[in-house]
Order: sequence, then structure tokens, then C-alpha cells
Amino acid sequence: MFVNVLKSKLHRVKVTQAELNYVGSITIDEDLMDAAGLMENEQVHVVNNNNGERLITYVIKGERGSGIICLNGAAARRAQVGDIVIIIAYAMMTPDEARTFKPTVVFPDDNNQLVKG
Repeated sequence: MFVNVLKSKLHRVKVTQAELNYVGSITIDEDLMDAAGLMENEQVHVVNNNNGERLITYVIKGERGSGIICLNGAAARRAQVGDIVIIIAYAMMTPDEARTFKPTVVFPDDNNQLVKG
């Protein structure tokens, strides 16, 4: 048996773009991807704090250091530029693995930049 467990999360990032006429996905700054342990093409859940919308899509690598969070394709209808979203990735693991696993949670600043500390 496997359980689906929180693997990583980008907590409260700001949507910087919404591109309706694009093949669906979410473009994320590569620095943010690395910090959260997200891989290109990985499935993620996106939760919009402004309107309550939730969607599932996959990650596209965005320009490193740009702070880009861009909802593409149909997902662009679920958020507006400036909305605050949470991006969540899950992993399947055994219950024994899940008991000791520690997820990665990243808290970027208001400009989607990693906080140095």
C-alpha cells in the first residue's frame, strides 16, 4: 500500500502572468523550482487564495531569478495577475516512509524571490 503525502510546497507566490493562448501548464522560476525540489513536467496542484480555485497541472521551467509564476492555457482562466497561489506537489510512499518524511516548504518574498537568511 502507498499513501500520497505532501512532498513540497511554494507557499503564497504571486501570479505574474496568465497566458490563455498557450499549451496548458504553470511556468515557475527555476530558482523556486530548485528550492522546492520541483521537476519540469511534475504534476502540481495550484490553490488560488484570492478566489478559492483549485487546479492540477504540470510544471514548465521559467527563467531563473525572474520570479515568474505564469498560468498557461485553460489554467489562465483560474487566476489573475497579482493573485496569491500555493503550489503543491505530492509523492507516493509507503506508510513507513511517510512517517519520517519531511516535506520542503518554501516561503518566497512578495516578489517571488527566495528569502536569504
